[in-house]
Amino acid sequence: MALTDISVLFVEDDPIFSQLLTDFLHSKGANVKHASNGRQGLDFFSELKFDIVIADLNMPKLGGLPMLRQMMVINANVPAIVISGNDVMSDVVEALRIGACDYLVKPVADLFIIEAAIEQALSQSASHSAKVAYDPTDVFERQLAELSYQELNNNLLMLEQSAHAAKNVQQQLFPTSHIQYPHASIDYSLFKNSDVSAYFIDSTMVGEKHLIMYMAHFQPEDNSAAFGCVLLSSFINQKLKNFRTGSSNVLICPVEMLNYLNDRMVGSGLHIITDMIYISVDLSNYEATIARAGSGLRCYLRNITGLLPLALPDCQPIGSVLWSKPSIQKRQLAAGENLCIGTHHQEHQQELLKNHFKGLIFDESTHAGGFMQLDCG
Repeated sequence: MALTDISVLFVEDDPIFSQLLTDFLHSKGANVKHASNGRQGLDFFSELKFDIVIADLNMPKLGGLPMLRQMMVINANVPAIVISGNDVMSDVVEALRIGACDYLVKPVADLFIIEAAIEQALSQSASHSAKVAYDPTDVFERQLAELSYQELNNNLLMLEQSAHAAKNVQQQLFPTSHIQYPHASIDYSLFKNSDVSAYFIDSTMVGEKHLIMYMAHFQPEDNSAAFGCVLLSSFINQKLKNFRTGSSNVLICPVEMLNYLNDRMVGSGLHIITDMIYISVDLSNYEATIARAGSGLRCYLRNITGLLPLALPDCQPIGSVLWSKPSIQKRQLAAGENLCIGTHHQEHQQELLKNHFKGLIFDESTHAGGFMQLDCG
């Protein structure tokens, strides 16, 4: 696919990189409009028509994230590729969550990588516009994933060799200990005994009435767990983008979501095995759909009497070549009931019952693991 007559909005404050990429895209036949800051980029986006946006996340006057949020309100159908330094992975995750279709990490070693990213983004956008009938986890999504894998693999060796780098990347991905949503909140504590946690939690609103939450345990329990967090977040954010464009509801279907995550983890070739509990809650009636992969994590219903374990049979973990299907349960939450995911250690359960929510903490005296709680009160 050539870039001939493709209209590109390029938002970047670095004059040298701006000129370099602009000249390169012009040589490929693209029409490029350059903005030197986020405010100017938003003005151009509001006034003109573009096929794609390429934007640095760290810019003056208006940062890349708030600019991207406003662009999605104006026209969510224009694909966006973000560029970030490798020390701000949390911004990349948030950009994907807002609606960016892909990302690149500075310094970009080869401008042809950007050309490939543009081609893949435009291919995916064209497929949605034509409403071609195909499985949304099929061809275009796999093609789109290739660049992300390439970028991730470029950083995998660094994460495996450097505990400091792995720790920094992972810490940026963890949310605060208390997250308030409309009609619900999430609280958690995770204990780690080394620089990198083998456990990860996250949650997000999906549309106006669904909330998803999950807890994952990665194996091996080494620096590659940080990479597992990045990979898992990228896959889930891809499905969040699909939901927002109306092309897929998989994100709020826990069984389908775990099947998808297993396919992506196996396809990555990274040999990361993951126990996971994934929950989707319809906040209009507080019905929870719970799916479980592996055997290391448990789901509890919490009320005034304590913790009630929910019956979710053991099954294969995500990333297993023997994968078949996750276990599942539906539950209607009553007033005063909270839904919890946690490890099996009694000390973690006691901390949960005491409402000791501390976020991610280093504690050599406590077993690694922890818990998260959904409160719909």
